[in-house]
Amino acid sequence: MMLCYRYRLYPSKQQESTLLCHLDICRQLYNTLLSLKCNNIGRKQLQAMLPEMKKHRLELAEVYSKALQMVNIQLHHNLSVLHALKLKGRKVGRLRFKKEGRYRTLNYNQSGFSIDGKKLSLSKIDLIPIKLHRPIAGKPKGVLITHAKSGKWFAIFQCEHPSQPLPSCNKSVGIDVGLKHFLSDSDGRQIENPRYYRKTEQKLKIAQRSLSRKRKGSSNRSNARLKVARLSEKLTNQRDDFLHKLSRFYVNYYGLIAVEDLRIRNMVRSRNYAKSILDASWGKFFKLLSCKAESAGRIVVKVNPRGTSQEYNHGLIDRDYNASLNILELGLAGLGRPFEPVETRPILAPHQVPASLIIEAGSPYPSG
Repeated sequence: MMLCYRYRLYPSKQQESTLLCHLDICRQLYNTLLSLKCNNIGRKQLQAMLPEMKKHRLELAEVYSKALQMVNIQLHHNLSVLHALKLKGRKVGRLRFKKEGRYRTLNYNQSGFSIDGKKLSLSKIDLIPIKLHRPIAGKPKGVLITHAKSGKWFAIFQCEHPSQPLPSCNKSVGIDVGLKHFLSDSDGRQIENPRYYRKTEQKLKIAQRSLSRKRKGSSNRSNARLKVARLSEKLTNQRDDFLHKLSRFYVNYYGLIAVEDLRIRNMVRSRNYAKSILDASWGKFFKLLSCKAESAGRIVVKVNPRGTSQEYNHGLIDRDYNASLNILELGLAGLGRPFEPVETRPILAPHQVPASLIIEAGSPYPSG
């Protein structure tokens, strides 16, 4: 399986200028290829035209050849995604040309990069300091150099890594996600909803209002845009950290995890709860659960959510706890396994787990 490892880069001012120059050259090439694609020229034909382009556009020789080839591949990937969305009935327009500053990724595929101690060597750039906060597991097949909107640079290594199943576990759990609590599980835990967006919303409003008042093209507007980007980046990092740690706990401790197959896209059409649902990020939590479970040899079962909160088959107990038991029962039934509650008597008052405990200890238990 393929895993990605992201590390922070610290280029010098000269290196950053070179990276930005390479990104802009790739952006111009992307726009050129898109205009040629409008004339019904295929991917292989466009790929074959690159060497001839380099003779007439000398700036293309400044960028590593493999990175230029990946621009063409990325263009056709974008087109295929748009086509797939159209087949699903989604309303999508045409692929647009990239404006200045809108192209943010250099793709070094298979070659053109290496790690030299605490520095990353990139072809036609230089040795760039990199913070290797964790070892790279597996063989790197490629690296993406990305420029975040916050101004930070990152290297994302794409590595081929064999699956490493965890020891077998017979424990199973049902998970009911919600807004009052982020989730309630069939073992009686109710994880606090951290509500990161709600806590940052006022700061974002002030920063965005300040940005809207700045004159376009001014240095003040650039600084205000960076402030908004950094607030948004911090919000995303906080949410991702919480979701990664929580999903890792359930994958480590349970062999089978039953969740609801929610239609989140339909749920966010509600004017009253859309912001809170998107803030909770249930979809990303389910995705992380599935990815981690696949690598660890665990099973994630999605069940029909219809009636899980209304049917009280386990006595008069907490509504969310009851739903988690129903989800577990449906998940086990789908696999042909009997439902055996962990407790012989219902838990009338499930115990609350603060979100800070998940963030600090990485699990609902203080010891971790």
